[in-house]
Amino acid sequence: MKRAYVVDAARTAVGKFGGALSSVRPDDLGAEMIKALIKRNPSIDINEIEDVILGAANQAGEDNRNVARMSLLMAGLPVTVPGLTINRLCASSLQAIADVSKNIAVGYGNMFIAGGVESMTRAPFVMPKAEAAYSRSNKVYDTSIGWRFINPKLSEMYFPFPMGETAENLVEKYGITREEQDLFAHNTQQKYQNALDAGKFKDEIIPIHIPQRKGDDIIFAQDEHPRLSSIDKLGSLNAAFRKGGTVTAGNSSGVNDGAAGLLIVSEEALKRYNLEPIAEVVSSAAAGVPPEIMGIGPVPATQKALKRAGIGVKDLDLIELNEAFAAQAIACMRDLDLNPDIVNVNGGSIAIGHPLGASGARITNTLLHELKNRPNAKYALATMCIGVGQGVAVVFKKC
Repeated sequence: MKRAYVVDAARTAVGKFGGALSSVRPDDLGAEMIKALIKRNPSIDINEIEDVILGAANQAGEDNRNVARMSLLMAGLPVTVPGLTINRLCASSLQAIADVSKNIAVGYGNMFIAGGVESMTRAPFVMPKAEAAYSRSNKVYDTSIGWRFINPKLSEMYFPFPMGETAENLVEKYGITREEQDLFAHNTQQKYQNALDAGKFKDEIIPIHIPQRKGDDIIFAQDEHPRLSSIDKLGSLNAAFRKGGTVTAGNSSGVNDGAAGLLIVSEEALKRYNLEPIAEVVSSAAAGVPPEIMGIGPVPATQKALKRAGIGVKDLDLIELNEAFAAQAIACMRDLDLNPDIVNVNGGSIAIGHPLGASGARITNTLLHELKNRPNAKYALATMCIGVGQGVAVVFKKC
């Protein structure tokens, strides 16, 4: 089995809903990310890129018809380079990383781009065709987030809880308090601000030039979702999903836009193009859990990935656990007995944002750039929960 190495990781800054990236199409975001990876690695032969695999969770609007292929063509890659778009909802781009590493392991290519893109702002409204002429019963869905077109048979088997309700289910199951959630959210915002002040994101964020109708382009190069607030302010927010609940907008991730990607190569490509690896992709795993507590998905996925890597939780030096909700992250940390001092050390998705199909590559970007700068760190984990009850985890080893 061949080894897969990450040699670079780059991302756009994450835009808030209706924010700076609202005028930028998802295929343009993907193209900018690909162009940046190519520009940052001038020694490679782009004709030798085996595939571009991007995750996208929506695919109902401008990201339809294989946004990976559209993005790579717009980035100027040769037409001979193929593109594949995959969908494992929130973990789509983390799955892309896992799939690329498996391709390299079995010798199906030496160089890949893996990542993801999502514009939740530009996600369209959709409606089904009428079952009968002149029907007045059609429903319009906002595809930014959540269920649509659910099969009645499935909804009878598994109630289609909105994502926030699944977090409330974990609150009940694990006895998580509102105070714990708000403190977690406050801490992740503070960690992000500290990391920003220390220049921690300068190597991972690529500037995006956004044309304006009048005047110069806007250069977008800083996450705009973070909202540092006091514990008192967080405590004053109303429950967002369930009457009498504890999950709020303040202790949940956002609805966001962005793109992120990694250049992943074989050992042969490392030598051929004189590339310096950041980390080896050691193992990966996906797992299923009950849809009504989808947020616990990282637990079995992490357990499987660690077993495949031949290590335990205590061997991990850094962890990125995607923060869909504070309650969900707390539940996973309890079950896995994670050391909070190594989890999301530069802030997580409650602060940075959660552009669904791009988030897996985003958390991996942040993880690997931090891993690179920690002399004594060796093993790192990226893991995420997924709507409809799944989890994905990937284990990395510093080179």
